[in-house]
Amino acid sequence: MAEEREGDVLAAVRGQIPDDATIHNLAEVFKVFGDATRTKILSCLCVRALYVGEIAEVLGMSVSAVSHQLRILRGAKLVKGEKQGKEVLYSLDDDHVTQIMECGLTHINERD
Repeated sequence: MAEEREGDVLAAVRGQIPDDATIHNLAEVFKVFGDATRTKILSCLCVRALYVGEIAEVLGMSVSAVSHQLRILRGAKLVKGEKQGKEVLYSLDDDHVTQIMECGLTHINERD
């Protein structure tokens, strides 16, 4: 009887978890968050939309280094760029990115 219930429980759990492709995509997004430089850039963009040069100045980095990280963040659909004249204004792609950052910070602050 206990084995039957255990089988039902495990089947129910299997039915509730995302498929392998979705899990892979989720892991890839979290890998992007795993880099401190990219997380700093996301933190800046949580405050407001910024140009590459502004991000570089705030973080004390080169424009090329920031541009490289922004390409990765854009590829992961975490940030978006809006062409404004010769420059691109970067912002978070949507509110979900802000929520992920806020949840992570809340979790970190609760542990202290």
